[in-house]
Amino acid sequence: MQPDYPRSITDASPGAENPLSFAVSERDRDVLKTVERAVAAGDVMLAYQPVVPAGRQDRPAFYEGLIRILDKNGRIIPAQEFIGAVENRELGRQIDCLALQKGLETLAAHPRLRLSINMSARSIAYARWMAVLNSHLAADPTLGERLILEITESSAIMIPDVVQAFMSDLQARGISFAIDDFGAGYTSLRYLKDLYFDILKIDGQFIRGIAQNPDNQALVKALLSIGRHFDMVTVAEFVESGEDATYLAKIGVDCLQGYYFGAPTIRARWEPCEEEKRA
Repeated sequence: MQPDYPRSITDASPGAENPLSFAVSERDRDVLKTVERAVAAGDVMLAYQPVVPAGRQDRPAFYEGLIRILDKNGRIIPAQEFIGAVENRELGRQIDCLALQKGLETLAAHPRLRLSINMSARSIAYARWMAVLNSHLAADPTLGERLILEITESSAIMIPDVVQAFMSDLQARGISFAIDDFGAGYTSLRYLKDLYFDILKIDGQFIRGIAQNPDNQALVKALLSIGRHFDMVTVAEFVESGEDATYLAKIGVDCLQGYYFGAPTIRARWEPCEEEKRA
């Protein structure tokens, strides 16, 4: 009797052609299911990372609120495991809505706080995202003056005309905009001159170890020149050493962000811990 081998690839069991690729795709599907469940249940929170003025670490200029997705056991799902997969899906728009919701609630609870929240340009036309923003601004129009929206460089130039109109409308309501991951290789300067960002965040790949890297020093100085020309506040991301922080302050970067000044934390740094409350 002949063995019952599959007659073709289509007859083979899943993963027979490339077990590693199959395992990866199965893992990705499981992660997406977990994220979908968490988003539907509202199992999300923000982690806060300070952005400090160069040369002065005691009082952050603002905080970045980073969305955190929790699995059913309350563990954080690393963003790199799902962010690429959700960017082009409605799930990505829903995550943007939850990040904005949490950010605006935080601003409402802390009147002296300034906070940045990430969003994709794809969420501009998502009706629910704008509804979240409008409902909070209707309740307290001053929230807009303390809200910064971060849009990645790659996302911004996909639909520059739409982004331009969106920014113009919301800047009139007091909201500021930051271009995130600047220098990562996508932006055409002809778009940048029409998109009036308030803050330029230099991509971290140029910042790590910059004090000892002449090539990155030259690139960051060029990016700083662009920021100054367009009257933008400059922020260096991924600052991880005192040596790099000193160098960046010396060349005129306005603000610094990275693990050297503090990792993103669920418990906001401006809130006292339980021991401090009882003291």
